[in-house]
Amino acid sequence: MSTATLAPIKDKHSAPAHVSRLRIHPGLGGGSLHLRELWEYRELLYFLIWRDVKVRYKQTALGASWAILQPLLAMAVFSLFFGRLARIPSDGIPYPLFAYCGLVPWMFFANGLTQSSNSLVASSNLITKVYFPRFAIPVASVAAGLVDLLLAGVVLAGMIVFHRAHITPRALLLPLFILLALTASLGVGLWLSALNVRYRDVRYVVPFLTQFWMIATPIAYPSNLLPEPWRSLYGLNPMAGVVEGFRWALFGGVRSGALFAVSTATAIVLAVTGLIYFRKTETSFADIV
Repeated sequence: MSTATLAPIKDKHSAPAHVSRLRIHPGLGGGSLHLRELWEYRELLYFLIWRDVKVRYKQTALGASWAILQPLLAMAVFSLFFGRLARIPSDGIPYPLFAYCGLVPWMFFANGLTQSSNSLVASSNLITKVYFPRFAIPVASVAAGLVDLLLAGVVLAGMIVFHRAHITPRALLLPLFILLALTASLGVGLWLSALNVRYRDVRYVVPFLTQFWMIATPIAYPSNLLPEPWRSLYGLNPMAGVVEGFRWALFGGVRSGALFAVSTATAIVLAVTGLIYFRKTETSFADIV
């Protein structure tokens, strides 16, 4: 259901003259995007984010430690097979630090995509009982991952100190690349969450999508292995710009403005088209879910 409009109903046979009733009409799914609704329901959004944070590691033995262990274990595997055995170049950065720096934003993106894609189906009881902007559910699923990103970032800071790596002043630009990762994750999550309501086999596609996407992202290898213009076209993967942006902001190196520009444009297109499709289909969520 989209934005609700309220219309007074007068019924002299069933109610006293001084009593009026309200009928809730569904808005047009293809109309305005109604982003202002998200601000009007901000308290609900905060509640949904907090709910997702608590549920994510509920009844787990290690709790929030998984936010640290996941990228650390992946870093150990990459360092062994790609760093030592395959000897993949790492732009002069110690390979464990090189890999972990790419895994931090990637884990945020992948977890946000996975959680948001199933968020509507998981919240079916809430969707079918009360009206609120459905857009808030996938937004909360992606935003909850910022807690994991913060924890993984603390470990990244410790690794930088351990390896005595030199940090550039461009590290202040990291929030921009985090915003880019959030935009890309939310854009894909909006598409998949809306499709998952109608086609439940989407949840089986998501693991394969994230695995393929991870291989296509320069986490275990630098993007400068690709010559131009292929490197710029590589930016069609928005996470290529995010991962390379993280490394460039922290450690410097060769900057590819075209790569960042293409990644940014792709993330924005994904977010806008995902929101439009979500708004067009949300009127049927309560009936199908």
